[in-house]
Amino acid sequence: MARRALPLLAALALAGCAHPPAPTPPVWPARLQQVLPADVLLLGEQHDATEHQALQREAVQWLAARGALAAVVMEMAEQGSSTAGLPKGATDAEAQAALNWQDKAWPWAKYGPVVMAAVSAEVPVLGGNLPRSQMRATIGQAQWDAHLPAPALQRQYTEIRDGHCGLLPEAQIAPMARIQIARDASMAQTTTSALQPGKTVLLVAGAGHVWRSLGVPTHLGAGVAAKVVVARAGATTAARDDDADQVVVTPALPPRDACAELREQWKAAPRKP
Repeated sequence: MARRALPLLAALALAGCAHPPAPTPPVWPARLQQVLPADVLLLGEQHDATEHQALQREAVQWLAARGALAAVVMEMAEQGSSTAGLPKGATDAEAQAALNWQDKAWPWAKYGPVVMAAVSAEVPVLGGNLPRSQMRATIGQAQWDAHLPAPALQRQYTEIRDGHCGLLPEAQIAPMARIQIARDASMAQTTTSALQPGKTVLLVAGAGHVWRSLGVPTHLGAGVAAKVVVARAGATTAARDDDADQVVVTPALPPRDACAELREQWKAAPRKP
């Protein structure tokens, strides 16, 4: 039987009553209401799940319509870039230029609607990721090894090892973890710089970057009220886990062997150990 995608704005079931029922909020905004208010709302995605970018766009629109959105911070653009100077009617090309958007890495067709929803609401979009020019230096910065507790650091190593399908030489695991941790610190710094009383900064990033025990939340100050919502494509796990306040399950993606694809890429472009 063909699987149908669940509508992102399907109405909540209405309880029967004698009088016409009051309008009920759509499912996704209702989920957001459950975790708000918050100084920071971290939305974690699976990058190849287009439903997740649709959720992000709707979150931007919903928060902005209530005057509750301070800024949108995105992993997909580098720290220091911003749409803050753009007018409400700015074009996609102007937004891409302001963010120095790298379309090859992050297709604008997927993320552009998220950005433009904020621009049209006159809410700044800020690049949060560690600039690529700083990544090489980060590899040798051993101080990042001390940021996470030992069990969490070992979990970070495992995530990197598994995420690269066991293809990375073991000597590269710790340096790659330093980059990951530094990227999380960069996104946290950008996020906290955008805080406004009574409003929420929305951070959009890959799920691993928003996990409470490993990612951006570990770099936020104790006084920052942060909530984590992770979207998972076809996940069968419980609706909550230790790393998120909520888990939103979206339809499963078509099966693919990502490790086989990665092996072929590495064969075509061999890397030095």
